[in-house]
Amino acid sequence: MTKTPTNWTGRDDAMVEQMIRRGASRRDLLKMLMSSGVAAAAGGSLLMRASAAVAATPVTGGTLRAAGWSSSTADTLDPAKASLSTDYARCCAFYNRLTFLDEEGQVNMELAESVSSDDAQTWEVKLKSGVTFHDGKTLAAEDVVFSLQRHLDEAVGSKVNSIAKQMTEISKVDDLTVKIVLDSPNADLPTILALHHFMIIAEGTTDFSTANGTGAFICESFEPGVRSIGVKNPNYFKAEGPYLDTFEFFAIPDNNARVNALMSGDIQYAASVNPRSARLLDSNDSVSTLISTAGNYTNLNMRLDLNPGEKAGFVEGMKYLMNREAIQKSAFRGLAEIANDQPVSPSNRYYNPNLPAREFDPERAKSLFEKAGLLGVEIPIVASDAATASVDMATIVQQAGSEIGMNLKVDRVPSDGYWSNYWLKAPVHFGNINPRPTPDILFSLLYSSDAPWNESQYKSEKFDSMLVEARGALDEERRKEIYWDMQEMVSNEAGTGIPVWISNMDAHTSKLGGLKPNPLGGMMGYAFAEYVWLND
Repeated sequence: MTKTPTNWTGRDDAMVEQMIRRGASRRDLLKMLMSSGVAAAAGGSLLMRASAAVAATPVTGGTLRAAGWSSSTADTLDPAKASLSTDYARCCAFYNRLTFLDEEGQVNMELAESVSSDDAQTWEVKLKSGVTFHDGKTLAAEDVVFSLQRHLDEAVGSKVNSIAKQMTEISKVDDLTVKIVLDSPNADLPTILALHHFMIIAEGTTDFSTANGTGAFICESFEPGVRSIGVKNPNYFKAEGPYLDTFEFFAIPDNNARVNALMSGDIQYAASVNPRSARLLDSNDSVSTLISTAGNYTNLNMRLDLNPGEKAGFVEGMKYLMNREAIQKSAFRGLAEIANDQPVSPSNRYYNPNLPAREFDPERAKSLFEKAGLLGVEIPIVASDAATASVDMATIVQQAGSEIGMNLKVDRVPSDGYWSNYWLKAPVHFGNINPRPTPDILFSLLYSSDAPWNESQYKSEKFDSMLVEARGALDEERRKEIYWDMQEMVSNEAGTGIPVWISNMDAHTSKLGGLKPNPLGGMMGYAFAEYVWLND
């Protein structure tokens, strides 16, 4: 009978962990343990424990090659202008924010030592001391003032200009203190400062052909639409990380090509993989996946100021024509949650659970199309692989329309140039929105009358005034009530159909450690490069 010794110690655990790191196989380790008198069941348990410890222990060194899914010649290292996943991933590696959000959505300090206010309108930002930019310059209050004020300059073209406009004063108090005064109280400011666009750059920066940040990596190479290479910052101010020596980031727009590159070992990280690849990935022990549902969605945009969206009944008809269950099961292989045509996801504490998703009702849609005089009229729907699963979604809607006499034509266009040539411009097209942590940010970016990404050109003075009221409401119940009403308005009035919340799936080598979900989206909220490591 095999006996199990009672004196198996933590030192022996460490020995097994070391053998795993050196490449010992599971079979060899079990033989060794059983020859030492460890029962098979106990040995298996010990190996699981040791393997988990190895995976959770940061390893220094190595190069990571990671592929996103979208890029263009408009790729930028200017945080204010960032708009694609590739932009966000690079900015997170080369720069830092004043604050950042952890996996629970809690605000943590990054460049800021503290962000505080007595009335949610006048804020004081204390900076960490001794932080340096990649060129050796020491971080100071002037850099923060410059970085934040850029968003207010219309000539810069900041993607968060409408959000930043609430900052009526941004001034230096002393070398490490900045005062921010808002036009009205907003308790969300620490969360807002965690957005990718609010990265801090050095005062006076105008050249973004490279990046001079305080981030975990120094930009060695940046080729818009091609790739970027970052090398470890030896003077990084955080106590831990980064663990990688270098990382290379680029885009492989085609999902199959991205998956094949991972399976063949050409890359170690494939972002936003199509759910149709899940079975193939599961069959490979050397590959793992990270699945998170944080509010990412692909939406059908129908501009209310253009034909056919300007005709009463068309938008509502299209929302009833979206078979949400079919989209969930077919387009996303079940890796999605049914949504209700507004952008605040169930993971958000302000989500309105009483707002139902529209049922699939082709006959009701047909009646609305008839009244609009659109039944049988050819209507192009612009879709692209650039917007996750939009081609599949468009096909599902097209098929449903054909059964009631609607002539919906799927106009599939290339990924390259989609965001600059079709998004926000075509009368009927798809968007793909990354998660945002607060309703105020979502509504300000996408639905207020002056929103920079107002995808359907939704305009409502009532909505705009409610947005301002909710932003300054210190009464939490009143704030929730307003946000619930605003979600209902968007669902019923805006020209955006949001059928499902996408469960993002990133695929990576099983040797990659440190990955966690993040409320700002996949790839750990695009900040993965700083926090991951490659096990031996």
